[in-house]
Amino acid sequence: MNVKQFVKMHREEWKQLEQLITTLSKRRNAITGDRITQYHRLYQKAAQNLSYSQTFFPHDEVTHYLNGLVAKSHNLLYKDQVSSFKQIRQFFSQKFIGLLLEQWRFIMVAMILFLIGTVGSFLSVMNDPLHIYSILPAEIAKSVDPDQLGKGHNAVDSSLMSASIMTNNIKVAIFAFAGGITFGLVTVYLMVYNGIIIGALAALFWHHGKSYDFWAYIVPHGMIELTAIFIAGGAGLLMGYKLFVPGQYSRSYQLKQQAMRSVQLLLGTIPLFVIAGIIEGFITPAAISLEAKYIVAILTVIGLILYVVIGKLKLRQSYNRF
Repeated sequence: MNVKQFVKMHREEWKQLEQLITTLSKRRNAITGDRITQYHRLYQKAAQNLSYSQTFFPHDEVTHYLNGLVAKSHNLLYKDQVSSFKQIRQFFSQKFIGLLLEQWRFIMVAMILFLIGTVGSFLSVMNDPLHIYSILPAEIAKSVDPDQLGKGHNAVDSSLMSASIMTNNIKVAIFAFAGGITFGLVTVYLMVYNGIIIGALAALFWHHGKSYDFWAYIVPHGMIELTAIFIAGGAGLLMGYKLFVPGQYSRSYQLKQQAMRSVQLLLGTIPLFVIAGIIEGFITPAAISLEAKYIVAILTVIGLILYVVIGKLKLRQSYNRF
């Protein structure tokens, strides 16, 4: 039996189970003996289907779908209601990490698109500094002065700056995610364009012999900020890819399924943007040494790595218990 035959044979039962999960979760008066019996039968069959799919189609999308369906069924059947705080903690400690591990290829593609823009614009401005005026928006090209880097920060309202940066970055992430509806074209543009801005500025500061200073003001917040943007971009690319290559499912079905998954990825980036905004508002302009700024950047990278590694271990323990 191939995957298409497998899906066709059991799809109707999966839909019935989805409907029962929704009904029993929202309407307690809908819980009857017959429905519980039907629910238990469909849940057991879905668990059997998951076992079969993991054996014969381990890397297919249907396995990820069944894994989620069985997990939701199991939670509804056996677990007590958990508090909102516990649900949030579980999302960021396990669910979000699981999504990252599932969709890491799209996140990497978003990063590669960003790097293409960065390297291209860096080489262009490195060869001819005047290219900065054709690459960067006019207001940015005219206002950038490498010799003024780090000056005038005493007049900055750090709280206002931090809030403004957070808001702007979250907007960029939302646009990158929503760009998936355009088959990912807008998302591709945003990833490349943001890379072009960074690359052109890096080359300009390189010409003035201030690369060390420039990156000291970028990487403390940039490591977390760019990670979050890549995740949001990966979410948009995932949705765009599934619309472009729907496989055995309809595009409307893929849009519904992948939009839900992509929204969860997007929500998971919000704390990252908050942390990046706080660093950019308070630490980046602080009167500390450039070396200290680089240490902050290293600590943020270590923190990100530990977050993913610990989350992966917790996720594995959760699956083993299940």
